[in-house]
Amino acid sequence: MAPSSDASGGERRKLPIGIQTFRKIREEECYYVDKTAYLESLAAEGGHYFLSRPRRFGKSLLVDTLKDLFEGNEALFKGLAIHDRWDWSKRHPVVRLSFGSGDFKVPGYLHEDVMAQMDVIANDGAVAVAGEAAPIRFRNLIAALHRFAGEPVAVLVDEYDKPIVDALDEPATARANRDFLRSLYGVIKDSDAHVRFTLLTGVSKFSKVSLFSDLNNLNDITLDPRYANICGYTDEDLDTVFAPEIPGLDRGAIRDWYNGYNWLGTESVYNPFDLLLLFDKRRFDAWWFETGTPAFLVERLFGLGFHFPRLDGLLAADDLLSAFDVDHVAPEALLFQTGYLTIKDVEEANPGDRAKRRRYRLGYPNWEVRDGLNSRLLRATVPPAARDLAQEGQLRRLLRANDFQGLETLFMAFYDSIPYDWYTNNDIARYEGYYASVFYGYIEGAGLDASVEDSSNRGRLDMAVRFNRNVYLFEFKVVESEPDGAAMDQLKERGYAAKYRRTNQPIHLIALEFSKEIRNVVAFEVERG
Repeated sequence: MAPSSDASGGERRKLPIGIQTFRKIREEECYYVDKTAYLESLAAEGGHYFLSRPRRFGKSLLVDTLKDLFEGNEALFKGLAIHDRWDWSKRHPVVRLSFGSGDFKVPGYLHEDVMAQMDVIANDGAVAVAGEAAPIRFRNLIAALHRFAGEPVAVLVDEYDKPIVDALDEPATARANRDFLRSLYGVIKDSDAHVRFTLLTGVSKFSKVSLFSDLNNLNDITLDPRYANICGYTDEDLDTVFAPEIPGLDRGAIRDWYNGYNWLGTESVYNPFDLLLLFDKRRFDAWWFETGTPAFLVERLFGLGFHFPRLDGLLAADDLLSAFDVDHVAPEALLFQTGYLTIKDVEEANPGDRAKRRRYRLGYPNWEVRDGLNSRLLRATVPPAARDLAQEGQLRRLLRANDFQGLETLFMAFYDSIPYDWYTNNDIARYEGYYASVFYGYIEGAGLDASVEDSSNRGRLDMAVRFNRNVYLFEFKVVESEPDGAAMDQLKERGYAAKYRRTNQPIHLIALEFSKEIRNVVAFEVERG
């Protein structure tokens, strides 16, 4: 049996890469971060719970750990926080449904999959159940297991939303899957007398009206501070459990690259998948980002004409973070739930606000996501021929030398390389914020420290870049054809430079004006701030 997670002792162990089975992690003596104190708190109270976290964040392992806990597999929990606080004399039957695999775009597949899973559970539980419709069989299964075992059932659903999300580009199938799951999950409430505990986990948080109207007693712990770190690794976990893996790696770089996710906890967490791959490969890379950034994410953002520089600092209310359904996906909900933005700050409701809604300031969790998403957006924003000109080294060299004439030439060549057909045949290039979005993606792609729509009591600056102990303040404007100098006037009249003078670094005001007619930079003015 593996030692407990708090006794690293300098001993290197097996990295549980891709292992989602609690028993396997414990019996093969892998590294394990003890999350059982959270489970004891949840399970002791009973009830029906819902938890949303991004992909590859340890949800499946959490569900599997709960399965072993309710089934009373005590040996696996020796040395863990819950061991001495759990009644091992009671063994509860478990109904675990998982939608982690399967082709849910095929009409009717979901029903076949659920029926097959319930047949396996019934067989393992030595009960016979009938019912041609899945909700009927589900209800009969829960009741039969309770009667046979003499203890109420634990219902665990992993990837509860995947049959819908996978079929979003097939709306008719997505709606059919949603309606099927609504009736299936509604059985849990109707079977309350037979159910000891319920947990549904997934990536998205569908509105209660669309999916949980029949299961309206769910306790959503997604943004509950008590369970903020129920998935993911903390800095303390790195410095204790994974201490043997740290030597040879830059500890600060680990934090910058991979830390930063927050669900209202007092500290942020790391994506476990990133760290396990980092410790295995011994190099920094976008391990999580490159494993499945959905194409529909980029397509939806472009379809909404979203202004990409605004992603970092996006403001959203509670209702927007859960505005997710087949026919409507709010970009704030999409980016937050899929892990591309996280909560950076909370703005409590003003006393006079009748809605009493708190608002969340969202931002990129870390460098991996910031760089990866902006690179992906830039690739979708400009054609391959233009991307070849976006040489990161050249941009950085010109900035380092404050060669502003060279910068103007570089940017004009960049926009000039975007073919006319790209503008006329691509909806992406038609919205107002296109030019600024491309510029921002270019800056981010070069790895520069950029902040957008930086607020002060004078207004919102379009972009600030700090590099080589200089500060560059950018203001953008789109004109019909001829430049009018309004961008530089705004930079000076609103005194944006005042906020940055305390840095005692040279400040450069840079005004760019883009022409809709020629689709390029028509003014590139630079003054000292």
